[in-house]
Amino acid sequence: MCQVHPCGTVVSPLPLYRGRLAPSPTGLLHLGHARTFWVAQARARAAGGKLILRNDDLDTARWKLDFVAAMLEDLRWIGLDWSEGPDVGGPHAPYEQSRRGAHYAAAFEQLRASGAIYPCTCTRRDVQQALGAPHESALAPNPTDEPVYPGTCRPENLSPEENARRAAGLRDGVNWRLRVPDGEEISFHDGHAGDQRAVAGREFGDFLVWRKDGVPSYQLACVVDDAAMRITEVVRGADLILSTFRQLLLYRALGATAPAFFHCPLVHDEHGVRLAKRHDALALRTLRAQGKSPAALRAGWK
Repeated sequence: MCQVHPCGTVVSPLPLYRGRLAPSPTGLLHLGHARTFWVAQARARAAGGKLILRNDDLDTARWKLDFVAAMLEDLRWIGLDWSEGPDVGGPHAPYEQSRRGAHYAAAFEQLRASGAIYPCTCTRRDVQQALGAPHESALAPNPTDEPVYPGTCRPENLSPEENARRAAGLRDGVNWRLRVPDGEEISFHDGHAGDQRAVAGREFGDFLVWRKDGVPSYQLACVVDDAAMRITEVVRGADLILSTFRQLLLYRALGATAPAFFHCPLVHDEHGVRLAKRHDALALRTLRAQGKSPAALRAGWK
């Protein structure tokens, strides 16, 4: 659809809205997932666009095939539909991250060739010990978020001999981090939460893009897939706002256009604890077995 300027001049067409659902089959989907996905579908429909389903199954230690089948069934049951995905196909297949390794490897090589990333031998415990105590950014309500990296393995902190040894090493067998621009304010406008800002090196540090077991990080895989699938808006939970700043730096490093973002408020249980996949009582499958209807669960969702 083309935009028409008030003077009558036809300007460039608006891109087709492309949203996405990106569940991970590491447990049963709960009410919080369903509400966020419902918002994603509503925004796609309101824009006259498309909704894409991607199976984020990179966590091979935790995902199970049974969870994949349950995920698809539960999403359909709650009233969600999509035009592209692992069960319906589409022009950007495959829609399972476990089958998209070549895309991630190509992005990794691009980042390494540009000098945007560097090898790191530090473990999470090493980082926390170097900091003196576990660090949690004020912007990060997600307790599993990685601590701010102190720069131990940055090339300028190592000897020339050690840098040469690492430069000659293989891609796998070592972690790789993206170097953030210390002191630069990264910002974006969130469709729900408004203007968001974070200072690189303070709220978040150099972050993992490739793990030593040969698997891309969530940050890299997410950016590569959203760019390749031409996603124009990412709708997800507010616990991932801090991840957005990291991903914006990855989009920039890869020369890709970042989508818009809409971070939904989190759903909490009766004790005020945000929902996680361990909340079996609020899993869609459990609620369905109790006779709850999709319409009743969706009542009041916006």
